[in-house]
Amino acid sequence: MLDTFRREIQAWLAANCPASMRTPMTEDDIVWGGRNPSFPSQDAKVWLERMAVRGWTVPEWPQEYGGGGLSPEEARILREEMQRLGCRPPLYSFGIWMLGPVLLRYGTEAQKKSFLPPIARAEIRWAQGYSEPDAGSDLAHLQTRAEKRGDDFIINGSKVWTSYADESDWIFCLVRTDPQALKQKGISFLLIDMKQPGIKAEPIRLISGASPFCEVFFKDARTPAHNLVGPLNGGWQIAKDLLTHERQAISTIGQKPDEQSLEAFCAEKLGMIDGQLADPGFRDRLSAWHMDHAAFQLTLEREAALQRAGHSPGPTSSIFKYVGSELNKRKFELMMEASGFGSLIWEGTGSARELQLNREWLRSKGNSIEGGTSEIQLNVIAKRVLGLP
Repeated sequence: MLDTFRREIQAWLAANCPASMRTPMTEDDIVWGGRNPSFPSQDAKVWLERMAVRGWTVPEWPQEYGGGGLSPEEARILREEMQRLGCRPPLYSFGIWMLGPVLLRYGTEAQKKSFLPPIARAEIRWAQGYSEPDAGSDLAHLQTRAEKRGDDFIINGSKVWTSYADESDWIFCLVRTDPQALKQKGISFLLIDMKQPGIKAEPIRLISGASPFCEVFFKDARTPAHNLVGPLNGGWQIAKDLLTHERQAISTIGQKPDEQSLEAFCAEKLGMIDGQLADPGFRDRLSAWHMDHAAFQLTLEREAALQRAGHSPGPTSSIFKYVGSELNKRKFELMMEASGFGSLIWEGTGSARELQLNREWLRSKGNSIEGGTSEIQLNVIAKRVLGLP
């Protein structure tokens, strides 16, 4: 049965994935969707539309919520065949990676039917409203307020390090709904339309020169009370569950696509002698990265198998987030070292890859901060995974 399904997938992908969507992608090629989506090419638009019609942007979601309704085994085959053919992901989405799983678990039927199909069809782009200027690692200290007035919540406060908030349509947001309660006990989880006068998003410029993060200001912003996910003042458990999905997503950033190109890049910069990198010390460091990378991939696959068997992601996601972040930083450190003085070029002469490399190296430093700092992840691992006192 699965063999027949695999052959059907192979035939469908060969017929429907445009040739240009079977090539390596850069950050500029990513499709985020949204109310006013932009596409790097017509082929990217076609590829997304074809996958969305089949529900294969979210293959394991139920069909009634815009998904493909595939079994875990069928979804694994789809991923394997896409990887074998070199198919690009048709869509990147915080709605898929983070919000979708918690709506499937905690959302009302009306919320699922209202929000999940547009997420699957790439019609809504979501931002995450968690961190605040005085509530980063200590997230439970957040002070953004939501006051119930009639059929609405009125929101006042601010969020920071909110990825792509200036380009997003909606935001899933942690807010304080009981200011008298101690920390976690007075927090709720709200869905808020960002396209209203009471919300302003201002980009934050990073050392890499890019501005993917924003500070978001709420001044008497509104959202209907039916956009409360879960119980009033019961948002902390939802927030923790969502973080496990976020950390798993961050853990895989930069891992799979560039393994071969890393080796090729270093060979080009350092040269080869008798089929090996000319620099033996660098060769040892590169080999160590490859072994750690391979072990990490096998561990991720084992965890994916457990989740397909019904296990929910738990505190082990902190391990994946921490190790994935460190591997990605090490990868760019190796590329910078191999490039030598070429890695110092910021503008002007130099290859396009060298001009981009130092920006990517600087950006990788944020991997150990976003989604919970490495220090916080190590604390979670020590307490909740290893059970240390």
